[in-house]
Amino acid sequence: MADDLKKGLEGVLVAESDLSSIDGDEGRLIYRGYEIEDLARGASYEEVLYLLWHGRLPGEDELAEFADAMATEREVDDDVLATMERLAEADERPMAALRTAVSMFSAYEPEDEADPDDLEATLRKGRRITAKIPTALAAFERYRLGEEPVDPDPDLGLAANFLYMLTGEQPDDVAAETFDQALILHADHGLNASTFTSMVIGSTMADIYSAVTGGVAALSGPLHGGANQDVMEVLMEIDESGKDPLEWVEEATDEGRRIPGFGHRVYNVKDPRAKILQERSKELADNGDDKWYEITTTIEDYLTEEKGLVEKGIAPNVDFYSGSVYYQLGIPIDMYTPIFAMSRAGGWIAHVLEYQEDNRLIRPRARYTGSEDEEFVPLGER
Repeated sequence: MADDLKKGLEGVLVAESDLSSIDGDEGRLIYRGYEIEDLARGASYEEVLYLLWHGRLPGEDELAEFADAMATEREVDDDVLATMERLAEADERPMAALRTAVSMFSAYEPEDEADPDDLEATLRKGRRITAKIPTALAAFERYRLGEEPVDPDPDLGLAANFLYMLTGEQPDDVAAETFDQALILHADHGLNASTFTSMVIGSTMADIYSAVTGGVAALSGPLHGGANQDVMEVLMEIDESGKDPLEWVEEATDEGRRIPGFGHRVYNVKDPRAKILQERSKELADNGDDKWYEITTTIEDYLTEEKGLVEKGIAPNVDFYSGSVYYQLGIPIDMYTPIFAMSRAGGWIAHVLEYQEDNRLIRPRARYTGSEDEEFVPLGER
């Protein structure tokens, strides 16, 4: 057995997967062989879920049946809503509220007694989780505002329905399409920390609720999720300063400040998802306020062209543009990471199902560095 220590498991192969592939040098991301650009511009989030869970894109009738099945699973039990209300009143963090909600969903699972080896039942459970997360999140936000939750609309797609439940108003086509595209872009991304966490839990044959709850918990850490919130807070700081964005970013970099939304563990060039969201940000700007688009592009141009970060392998990642896109859609800043989880749940479920098809308990080892010959001293003599 190799004794080389790989901190953070960087570069260690632990599984084979057909789900997604990342080429960090070329700036390429594919889901099951399809370029992310093609899926984001031509498919819906429901189509991408079907692709990840079933291995192929659905036909029209298959998609209609799948979307209808998802829509019928959106309602959550009154006990879950009551808990969301109590957590909102307690000023709980949205990711913690989501973690609690997903764990609670299992109490109302109609196939709770299904055998852990029944992967078809696990998939149906995963479908229910994915359908219910938007409802719980929207209810939590409305309770925070002192308003009653909005019932899900089965006639709307998952993305449009979330925006509707969040605001109480049906989104226009641009908003719905933009948010749907954002969900597609975040659906899967290799063995990132939260996906690996879900896989480790799944490898024990724990239920899918446990695996998704673990994924939410891992994503809540600031080294994994939350960068788009950091980006938006910087953009707002620039706007509130009253300074020209170029002047602000020059001063900030001269002071040694790190601008969030740049650099990625995998990508050495601009994240392909950032390119797509930049287009959507421009479209939203053309239909309304272009302030946020102008600030982000000014920062990108300065850091990539003037500071030469791209030559150093540091380029805009998906968070750099998703923050301002979500803000333009009227989504509260501290809901950005929960939305990330809402999308990525589909990927977590897909990876757990894929791994369990040929399951082996994930059990790495650690190199012991402690003492080996300590003499025990009874308590009274210490």
